[in-house]
Amino acid sequence: MTRYLILLTTILASSLAFVDGSVVAVGLPAIGNNLAGASAELPWVVNAYLLPLSALLLFGGALGDRFGRKSILVLGVATFAIASASCAFSPTLGWLLVSRALQGIGAALLLPNSLAILGQTFQGEARGRAVGLWAATASMASAFGPVLGGWLIDTVGWRAIFYINLPFAVIAIALALLFVRDQETDKTGRLDLPGALLATGALGAMVWALTIGAGPRGWSSASITLLSAGIILAAGFLRQEMARGPDAMVPPALFESRSFVGLNLATLMIYGALGGFFVLIPYLLIEAAGYPATTAGAALLPFSIIMMVAGPFTGALAGRIGARWLLIAGSLTVAAGFLLGLRIGPEAAYWSEVSPCILLTAIGMAAIAAPLTTAILASVDDAHAGAASGINSAISRVGGLLITALLGKLLAERSDMLLPGFHRAAIAFAGLAIASAVCIALTVDRSPPSLESTES
Repeated sequence: MTRYLILLTTILASSLAFVDGSVVAVGLPAIGNNLAGASAELPWVVNAYLLPLSALLLFGGALGDRFGRKSILVLGVATFAIASASCAFSPTLGWLLVSRALQGIGAALLLPNSLAILGQTFQGEARGRAVGLWAATASMASAFGPVLGGWLIDTVGWRAIFYINLPFAVIAIALALLFVRDQETDKTGRLDLPGALLATGALGAMVWALTIGAGPRGWSSASITLLSAGIILAAGFLRQEMARGPDAMVPPALFESRSFVGLNLATLMIYGALGGFFVLIPYLLIEAAGYPATTAGAALLPFSIIMMVAGPFTGALAGRIGARWLLIAGSLTVAAGFLLGLRIGPEAAYWSEVSPCILLTAIGMAAIAAPLTTAILASVDDAHAGAASGINSAISRVGGLLITALLGKLLAERSDMLLPGFHRAAIAFAGLAIASAVCIALTVDRSPPSLESTES
């Protein structure tokens, strides 16, 4: 019984981060109207959360390994809860952005440690079932979060989407304190604090530069200076990781694998396009087509349902035939889904214009998500499997972070100009998806996995 209470603990904790990542996009119009924020600044409501989450995800896992996964999980959930209360209270947009960044830090602490606690609690076939249930629940939370969030925005107000996190956080902390036990931790390794700071600084400077440069004011000496600073900090991060060798957050040995590099480049492009798409669709439906927030949130529901149902099938198929062709076909299908967005007209008729775009994109992503994990793990040796998976997860978030930073000018458009801007973005997103397919075709091994080696 205790093991299943631990499973419930990890599901509640991680669901906080998954729901928050999907629901806030539905609230952007209401947040902008209430806090009198310029539309060009609204991407920061998303990116202030994604930035620390992306940069500190691996560091959060390392903290759990060093100081105890239970302790860091509780710290992460508590941080997320305090930040959620602060978000709900925010009197200004600036206050909200600082609170969102604190939420991202909390998520970076709780996410890797919730999964690691599952790994230490369950073994063998039971571990597979537990992780599968954890992943399925995360998909359900991401699916129904925007619907619940939209309903709360329409009936209570946007602040309720943050207040609702608090009771779940309290329950998760109580369960963790009562039932989770820490294994003995490794106190000998040095934490890569300089690497974490350099990664955060590099991402922050580049995202800030892109947000300013893509906004109504365009590129200036300030944005160019910020971009240059970000590039310099990124170079410093790479040098730091090479100096640390095997103890680095990002072990340099991983990049000796051509497939690993190609898969991560493809991940950056395809998840970047998807992140931008999920910011724009609800914003377009609410601001340009007049959808209620509840309906705009429900519009995305088919995507998560298809991902949840088809994910296990495509993951098993990748194990039999190899991930390469699934990834290529999936990327091209996603590109076709984005291009279907060109059919969306001023009224944004859901069944004839919006849903075909979402459904085809979902089918393509279902062919990518699980096979991508399989391909990433197959591209490195077993000793680096955990680091490789964590890096790929972080890069998928960085992709969304960078593309969202470029949407400021589009979000600042008048409602009657949003649709042409969305059509231009859909073409750009399709180009990224096609480039992802080309990258996979050029770098990923053609041979399917060996059944003999799998069985052994």
